[in-house]
Amino acid sequence: MKLDYEDFLRHRGFARWERDEPLRQELVDLRPETTDEVAEWIRVVHERFSGIGSGQKRSYSEIAANAALVLINVACYLLDKQVGRLAADFEEGGGFSERLYRARTRRRLS
Repeated sequence: MKLDYEDFLRHRGFARWERDEPLRQELVDLRPETTDEVAEWIRVVHERFSGIGSGQKRSYSEIAANAALVLINVACYLLDKQVGRLAADFEEGGGFSERLYRARTRRRLS
C-alpha cells in the first residue's frame, strides 16, 4: 500500500513530503479519528494552496496521497511499538500456555 502511494507521487512528478514538511506535522498534530476528518483537512489545505498569491500550488491528488502516506507511517509506528511491547511482555511473563500452567498450578496448591 505504501509503495503504491509513493509510486503514484513519483509517476505524476509530485513531491513526497519529507519529515520536516510542515503539512505533515500539521496532519499528525490534528490526530484525525475519521476519514471524513482527513478528507476535510485535505480540502482545506488544497484551498489554502490554490488561492491567488499562495506561491506554491499543490494539487488535491498530491495532498491526498501524501496524507495517506503520513497516516500509514503513523499506523506503522504505533504497530511497531505495540509489537515491541508484546515481545517484552512475552519475555517477562511467557506465552499463554505458560501463564495458564502457572495459574492452574497456583490454584491446585491453594
